[in-house]
Amino acid sequence: MDRKILYSEKYFDDNYEYRHVVLPFEVAKLLPKNRLLAESGWRKIGIEQSCDWEHYAIHLPEPHIMLFRRPLQNQAHRPIHSQFQNLTVQDK
Repeated sequence: MDRKILYSEKYFDDNYEYRHVVLPFEVAKLLPKNRLLAESGWRKIGIEQSCDWEHYAIHLPEPHIMLFRRPLQNQAHRPIHSQFQNLTVQDK
């Protein structure tokens, strides 16, 4: 079983830059259910990324995949990949 935290490539829409982080199942099962994590929470479980990322939604079918976003700083961006356009997420 893979015990590494995996980071997606970044993807974009008109307002945000996004990435998802895949947690090992043994880490994910320790997380509180249906609750978004503040930066201090996701850092405690070993996620390493700059401080401007927000854990903004929970993908209920796969709670071990954490969804992050941050406001676009640079307007030169790519559209969201079509595979992510139909995700069902739970907002804050």
